[in-house]
Amino acid sequence: MAHERIEINPGIMGGKPVIRGTRIPVELVLRKLGTGMTFDAVLADHPRLRREDILAAQAFAADYLADEETVYG
Repeated sequence: MAHERIEINPGIMGGKPVIRGTRIPVELVLRKLGTGMTFDAVLADHPRLRREDILAAQAFAADYLADEETVYG
Protein backbone atom coordinates (compact mmCIF):
# COMPACT_ATOMS: atom_id res chain seq x y z
CA MET A 1 0.00 0.00 0.00
CA ALA A 2 1.32 3.45 -0.87
CA HIS A 3 1.81 5.93 1.93
CA GLU A 4 2.12 9.49 0.65
CA ARG A 5 3.40 10.91 3.94
CA ILE A 6 6.02 8.20 4.50
CA GLU A 7 9.34 8.07 2.65
CA ILE A 8 11.93 5.30 2.43
CA ASN A 9 15.21 6.47 0.94
CA PRO A 10 18.60 4.79 1.49
CA GLY A 11 20.17 8.26 1.70
CA ILE A 12 17.96 9.37 4.59
CA MET A 13 18.35 7.81 8.03
CA GLY A 14 19.88 4.68 6.51
CA GLY A 15 16.69 3.82 4.64
CA LYS A 16 14.42 3.77 7.69
CA PRO A 17 10.86 4.92 7.00
CA VAL A 18 10.57 8.61 7.84
CA ILE A 19 7.89 11.26 7.67
CA ARG A 20 8.25 12.66 4.14
CA GLY A 21 10.29 15.85 3.98
CA THR A 22 11.83 15.28 7.41
CA ARG A 23 14.43 13.09 9.07
CA ILE A 24 11.91 12.00 11.70
CA PRO A 25 11.67 8.19 11.69
CA VAL A 26 8.27 6.53 11.88
CA GLU A 27 9.75 4.40 14.67
CA LEU A 28 10.44 7.49 16.80
CA VAL A 29 6.89 8.73 16.43
CA LEU A 30 5.49 5.31 17.36
CA ARG A 31 7.82 4.93 20.35
CA LYS A 32 6.74 8.32 21.70
CA LEU A 33 3.10 7.34 21.37
CA GLY A 34 3.93 4.00 23.01
CA THR A 35 5.31 5.75 26.07
CA GLY A 36 1.99 7.51 26.49
CA MET A 37 2.77 10.81 24.81
CA THR A 38 -0.26 12.50 23.34
CA PHE A 39 -0.45 13.65 19.74
CA ASP A 40 -0.16 17.22 21.01
CA ALA A 41 3.03 16.40 22.93
CA VAL A 42 4.61 14.73 19.89
CA LEU A 43 3.65 17.72 17.76
CA ALA A 44 5.17 20.07 20.33
CA ASP A 45 8.44 18.09 20.22
CA HIS A 46 8.46 18.14 16.40
CA PRO A 47 6.89 21.37 15.10
CA ARG A 48 7.28 20.30 11.45
CA LEU A 49 4.90 17.38 11.99
CA ARG A 50 1.18 17.55 11.50
CA ARG A 51 -1.51 15.36 13.01
CA GLU A 52 -1.88 13.64 9.64
CA ASP A 53 1.79 12.62 9.80
CA ILE A 54 1.25 10.82 13.09
CA LEU A 55 -1.81 9.04 11.71
CA ALA A 56 0.21 8.09 8.62
CA ALA A 57 2.96 6.62 10.82
CA GLN A 58 0.40 4.47 12.61
CA ALA A 59 -1.20 3.36 9.35
CA PHE A 60 2.21 2.53 7.87
CA ALA A 61 3.10 0.37 10.88
CA ALA A 62 -0.26 -1.43 10.75
CA ASP A 63 0.15 -2.15 7.04
CA TYR A 64 3.72 -3.34 7.56
CA LEU A 65 2.64 -5.73 10.32
CA ALA A 66 -0.31 -6.97 8.28
CA ASP A 67 2.17 -8.27 5.70
CA GLU A 68 4.34 -10.07 8.27
CA GLU A 69 4.20 -13.85 8.49
CA THR A 70 3.07 -15.25 11.80
CA VAL A 71 5.54 -17.70 13.27
CA TYR A 72 4.66 -19.72 16.31
CA GLY A 73 7.60 -21.14 18.24
